[in-house]
Amino acid sequence: MNDMTRARADEDLAAALGRVAGGDEAAFVSVYEAVSPAVLGVTSAVLRDRAQAEEVTQEVFVEVWRTAGRYRRERGGVRTWVLTMAHRRAVDRVRSAQASADRERRAARLEAALPEFDEVTEAALEHEERARVRRCLAGLTDLQRQSVVLAYYRGRTCREVSESLSVPLGTVKTRLRDGLLRLRDCLGVSG
Repeated sequence: MNDMTRARADEDLAAALGRVAGGDEAAFVSVYEAVSPAVLGVTSAVLRDRAQAEEVTQEVFVEVWRTAGRYRRERGGVRTWVLTMAHRRAVDRVRSAQASADRERRAARLEAALPEFDEVTEAALEHEERARVRRCLAGLTDLQRQSVVLAYYRGRTCREVSESLSVPLGTVKTRLRDGLLRLRDCLGVSG
């Protein structure tokens, strides 16, 4: 292509881009056909992944459609304007991918350095729950507390509790029932 033919092609492309700014779809097709192979070449060279290069090429042409009115002929040719846009978008994609990979690596290092959140939370909740139960047990009468501790913490049957405390079986059952009701109310457990 000689200089005269190239100059004429640049003028035609600039005129077409001017019509694109006015919403002319046919003019957009002509700009796309003239520049898209070069745009795909630039994005492919930067990204080295055909699928991403095609995606960025598509983004570039969406931007061309939206911003055609911003093109200034005195700053350079249409081809240069579009290829600059393509190069910037491709570099941005590479930087974005790198930043994302860096964030993931940092997050993985932090996660590996910290104890499991669930283990810490579980231990804290367990400690808090034990403290609440102890406070509520302290609110029972001595006889209720002894019966509950022997039956539920030491695993004794009602008959064994009765023998240990030297009280009738019916009394033990009453103490257990009353003690458990008071614990339920104290702990805020719905019955």
